[in-house]
Amino acid sequence: QMQLVESGGGLVQPGGSLRLSCAPSGSIFNLITMSWYRQAPGKQREMVATITSGGSTTYAGSVKGRFTISRVSATNTMYLQMNGLKPEDTAVYYCNARAVFRLGDYEDDYWGQGTQVSVSS
Repeated sequence: QMQLVESGGGLVQPGGSLRLSCAPSGSIFNLITMSWYRQAPGKQREMVATITSGGSTTYAGSVKGRFTISRVSATNTMYLQMNGLKPEDTAVYYCNARAVFRLGDYEDDYWGQGTQVSVSS
């Protein structure tokens, strides 16, 4: 079973920046997409940004122009650079990978443990 290890959350003032990282526990047979989701208290989990194996990116409207998703192909480590943070960005951020982990596996969704991002003065 593949695991995704996240890091980089924390407390930051409005207007500040943070960078989240997500690294898989092993090599992946076929990576389809990697994404960042977030869930604020009392709200549903929402997609923040997605990057395909080919490098195409998609962003939620609320973060477009402020957040940047990227991935290092050699290790499939994914990053989320968050600039211009706002209090409404406060949430637990989750890393997701849609992939075939090993030859013979089915396509599946894998999740990180979540990392807290808090934006407050």
